[in-house]
Amino acid sequence: MSVSALQHARYAYNPKLPEILSGQIDNISIKLGEPTEALSDKEELREIFKLTYGKPLVSFEKGKNDKINRELKVGVILSGGQAPGGHNVIAGLFDGLKKGNQNSTLYGIKGGPGGLIINETVILTKEIIDQFRNTGGFDIIGSGRTKIETNEQFASSLETVKKLNLDAVVVIGGDDSNTNAALLAEYFLANGSKTQVIGCPKTIDGDLKNEHIETSFGFDTACKTYSELIGNLSRDTNSAKKYWHFIKLMGRSASHIALECALQTQPNICLISEEVEQKALSLYKIVDHICASIIKRAENGENFGIVLIPEGLVEFIPEIKNLISELNDTIANEGDKFVSDRTFSAQLDWFSGRISDISLGILKLLPPEIAQQFLMDRDPHGNVQVSQIETEKLLVGMVTKKLNVLKEHNQYRGKFGALSHFFGYEGRCAFPTNFDSDYCYSLGFSAFVLIASGLTGYLSNVKNLTAPADQWIAGGVPLTMMMDMEQRHGSKKPVIKKALVDLNGKPFKTFEKNRDLWAEKTCFIVPGAIQYFGPAEVCDSPSITLRLEKEK
Repeated sequence: MSVSALQHARYAYNPKLPEILSGQIDNISIKLGEPTEALSDKEELREIFKLTYGKPLVSFEKGKNDKINRELKVGVILSGGQAPGGHNVIAGLFDGLKKGNQNSTLYGIKGGPGGLIINETVILTKEIIDQFRNTGGFDIIGSGRTKIETNEQFASSLETVKKLNLDAVVVIGGDDSNTNAALLAEYFLANGSKTQVIGCPKTIDGDLKNEHIETSFGFDTACKTYSELIGNLSRDTNSAKKYWHFIKLMGRSASHIALECALQTQPNICLISEEVEQKALSLYKIVDHICASIIKRAENGENFGIVLIPEGLVEFIPEIKNLISELNDTIANEGDKFVSDRTFSAQLDWFSGRISDISLGILKLLPPEIAQQFLMDRDPHGNVQVSQIETEKLLVGMVTKKLNVLKEHNQYRGKFGALSHFFGYEGRCAFPTNFDSDYCYSLGFSAFVLIASGLTGYLSNVKNLTAPADQWIAGGVPLTMMMDMEQRHGSKKPVIKKALVDLNGKPFKTFEKNRDLWAEKTCFIVPGAIQYFGPAEVCDSPSITLRLEKEK
């Protein structure tokens, strides 16, 4: 494949490491903290994870480590949706293995967790790795969303690691993927396997974080990519003086991306799903909120603007959330009876008596083309595919209708034209920022140290991320301490708890303090394209969210 000049330059970029990981390899020892507990449901989780529950936090320090120079065989899996920096996690893991022992081998497990089940692998050499350093995408080995959950799948995975004689498997993924990593670690131990399992925190959505995981990789790059596009639209609409752009942004379960992009670009409206849920805002109240900004700006002669909408907004609107919950449970329990290719009218008849009259009424009130999106094929976890619901178009339609009514009553005299957008895949495989390149490489190298030190059931961890990279702090976090039990497919299952936007946190409070001004005045910021070369404050700076969260 031919490459651009930028790609050639990125191949040569040398990612920065925490000081502890950049020195003599056999002078990195592990320090164990106190035993840990899960967030909630402790007894249930202790019963599920009999061998891996309650492990201590791990940090790295200088000291002799006799295990680190062992020859190792390690498999690596890319799991779930793409996120910028995944290739650098693999590069950091590879370089760590080779620094420890030149005879160590890294197997790329192809196509995600499904490749572990069917033993589809490739040996990753320096020649292969060098073609993907500091680049976006997951194309080095591919990814997949197969969930290892049946006895047969776990048994096949065990057979694969035995055949390859793997010392460890590294799972690069989000909350569901790393829950799978925890279950694999437990299963391997329970069945006498030597194979350790280590996870790495990946998701552009930014919802895999806690007091020990400061951010998931890919969030920084994706938000800066989306913010460039939003900034471009802001400048365009401010130049043309027409069109309201309704922009849906990735982030199903949390609004971290929307909030970060709002902080970077200062749109007129940014909806935060968590606030919508807390205030129990109905769909009609949300429409009124948007219309209020449109009317105020029209009075100033500014018939244009920007509206940011989180992908998962509909799941946080009380009446819609209840509708989705009832649909999910009904189809989970009677999936064999529900036929998704029925006519829409026949589908509504089928749900009559199976969901509440209120939910059925809402489904009938929605525009048919939107309502049908709630009934499409489910995702791998049995849930409504929220990304397929065109919330941006739903809001445009409802806002248009409301403004027409107001115009009839002489309560609105402006001109309203709207365009809708969905920025999702545009950000998942972008060239990673310097921050994500460094962070991911450090996560991969840290995963190697955890493996070499004989640990299993951990998430690779790098903290103190607002400091220069040499001051970052590397270590590991037990996967079980981040879990609780949640309802999935009609039953309770262990999952890593998603981190929602903290409405009392500094990022949201900063947004809240300024949004009334942004709603009325044109305050757009155009951040421009991601920069890779130049001053550190321009090229290496982490997200605004992270900086505000760590601000003292």
